[in-house]
Amino acid sequence: MGTESPLAMGKGRALLKAAKLEISDGNQEYLQASSSVQGSLEKAYGELRVTEEKKIFGNGSSPLMAEDRPRLPDNYTQDTWRKLHEAVRAIQGSTSIRYNLEELYQAVENLCSHKASATLYKQLRQVCEDHVQAQILPFREYPFVAHKASVPYLNALDSLVFLKKINACWQDHCRQMIMVRGIFLFLDRTYVLQNSLLPSIWDMGLELFRNHIISDKMVQSKTIDGILLLIERERSGEAVDRSLLRSLLGMLSDLQVYKDSFELKFLEETNCLYAAEGQRLMQEREVPEYLNHVSKRLEEEGDRVITYLDHSTQKPLIACVEKQLLGEHLTAILQKGLDHLLDENRVPDLTQMYQLFSRVKGGQQALLQHWSEYIKTFGTAIVINPEKDKDMVQDLLEFKDRVDHVVEVCFQRNERFVNLMKESFEAFINRRPNKPAELIAKHVDSKLRAGNKEATDEELERILDKIMILFRFIHGKDVFEAFYKKDLAKRLLVGKSASVDAEKSMLSKLKHECGAAFTSKLEGMFKDMELSKDIMVHFKQHMQNQSAPGPIDLTVNILTMGYWPTYTPMEVHLPPEMVRLQEVFKTFYLGKHSGRKLQWQTTLGHAVLKAEFKEGKKEFQVSLFQTLVLLMFNEGDGFSFEEIKVATGIEDSELRRTLQSLACGKARVLIKSPKGKEVEDGDKFLFNAEFKHKLFRIKINQIQMKETVEEQVSTTERVFQDRQYQIDAAIVRIMKMRKTLGHNLLVSELYNQLKFPVKPGDLKKRIESLIDRDYMERDKDSPNQYHYVA
Repeated sequence: MGTESPLAMGKGRALLKAAKLEISDGNQEYLQASSSVQGSLEKAYGELRVTEEKKIFGNGSSPLMAEDRPRLPDNYTQDTWRKLHEAVRAIQGSTSIRYNLEELYQAVENLCSHKASATLYKQLRQVCEDHVQAQILPFREYPFVAHKASVPYLNALDSLVFLKKINACWQDHCRQMIMVRGIFLFLDRTYVLQNSLLPSIWDMGLELFRNHIISDKMVQSKTIDGILLLIERERSGEAVDRSLLRSLLGMLSDLQVYKDSFELKFLEETNCLYAAEGQRLMQEREVPEYLNHVSKRLEEEGDRVITYLDHSTQKPLIACVEKQLLGEHLTAILQKGLDHLLDENRVPDLTQMYQLFSRVKGGQQALLQHWSEYIKTFGTAIVINPEKDKDMVQDLLEFKDRVDHVVEVCFQRNERFVNLMKESFEAFINRRPNKPAELIAKHVDSKLRAGNKEATDEELERILDKIMILFRFIHGKDVFEAFYKKDLAKRLLVGKSASVDAEKSMLSKLKHECGAAFTSKLEGMFKDMELSKDIMVHFKQHMQNQSAPGPIDLTVNILTMGYWPTYTPMEVHLPPEMVRLQEVFKTFYLGKHSGRKLQWQTTLGHAVLKAEFKEGKKEFQVSLFQTLVLLMFNEGDGFSFEEIKVATGIEDSELRRTLQSLACGKARVLIKSPKGKEVEDGDKFLFNAEFKHKLFRIKINQIQMKETVEEQVSTTERVFQDRQYQIDAAIVRIMKMRKTLGHNLLVSELYNQLKFPVKPGDLKKRIESLIDRDYMERDKDSPNQYHYVA
């Protein structure tokens, strides 16, 4: 009697019911056989169950004691076994049973009650074993070649016929064992249950089928190869009998040979198939198409597990597909297709790539690195090219929006992707020092300047928030501050600010980002403007009390020098009326604020001029320099460039810009002779009496808002000068605290304290400068050691 398998050990008889239920559920066809035996079994089986319970449990009365049992007639055991043997053979031969099923059940109970259980069990086992052994012969003789044969069609046909025969044999065996167990149920629930080493009748049937049929090398090889051939055909797109596969694989699982005989070989073949398929398709297909194929394959294999494979195969099977179709080609997929997908913003394909790569070990990390490189490469191309400076900030904002959308939708807001995106932006935006900071400041200026009709207040707020994100990535924030301050001053002084609320909103954003020290001067500029309004209210009242109002209405802004950008003073020749008014205001102001010094800044002064032409009256909104030039034409109709220069005192390059705006722009109040876009020495300018314009008030002072090359250079130089002062102050501060310090430690400490990028060579120059000015000295023995000089 075999006892090698767990099922045959007979332990845990409570599992018997579950095993039987599983068989009934998984193989409904067992109980749907059309033989004559099945009808009588179904009719009597319910009666058997009732009878069985009555007899085992005594129907409420005490069971019979051994001494009360009647003696069996002579030859009863042999006669009874002959009947039972005949019934079993009838079941095995699918013929009708001559005896009543209840009578057979009663006979088994009688034999068991008279200590014939052991003999009965052995006899039953022998009958079943003889029958199973007889089943193997047709299968051994069945012609069938291994499934790698050169004639696939005939091979597949033979294989299918063989599989159907082995499946029919298995189904018959299960149905027969269920019926046999129904007759020998008393034996199964008494004698077998009490002997832990004996397998139940059902388990005995499984053991016999396994030992004599499936363990036969030839039968097993044919069965496994046939199953693998069917799966291979299904993978290549053919329709196959899935219920046959489900039944056969269920058989292998029930017989506990699934893992060793089938699964290992199945996974090995799967591995080979997908390794070859992955190599081939990576060459033939584009990345989106390839990823679609991988998803399809994973879905198909998942469906196989649900439909006919054992659940335990799922993990190694899916891992095998992922490894061969994805894991082995991660770098190739990314190099071949990621840049293209990102360039074209292919959101569904990127989502699929992220989902598939997340399934594979190292997949996300590979995607992360290639994605970071893409951001750096794409961003560097925007930042590094001076020809694209005009659109740099807008391009960066659009690129950031696109990348944010990919992170949000495709990469599921994965924190690692978010953080690396920020690091990548910071890396490429600082590859070109200072210029991005300058252009971001100018972009803010374009958005906050009056006449910007693009956005509502809400949209403007959103735009400023996006610009602040770029601002965070910049190392040289002092460059941004310098240009922002210069542009803010122009917006405030020339009255070109679109909205005070928007200005203050931007200021609060900068304060939140960089601290109060960063925005203190900018806030001071706003305070100066508000104080100037109050002063002008009092000045107007003062003028009304003094005398009748003059032809000029003067407005003055009082600026604290430390808050505002530095302007180069320019001595120009103002008309006497303006000079007189300046003196009146100076007397008024110093009378209220003694001890202060006023310095007039003409660069950003502006005026409204009234003029008369043949077409009628017009008003011009002009800069102070434009005003001085136009007022000359009250004294005459034409002047040369040199005459205008002498009369106004305006600096040469500034005068050329001013005349260009009056004679070569859209509103040509003056006529230049000879004609041309550039103002040259010797050019003459005439008053244009024929001037026409559809508007009554015409703005010609946009020139004041345009940045000159000189302005740009001087602002940048001022930033570098300020940086030198900050480096000097930081070195002195560190040395004063430490007294003695080595060069490398000093440089390291400076990098920690300074808030802008600086090169080691620049630090060395500042250290040498401080040594020359006796703030510190070198150690006599060790040149790399410095001492603070008090």
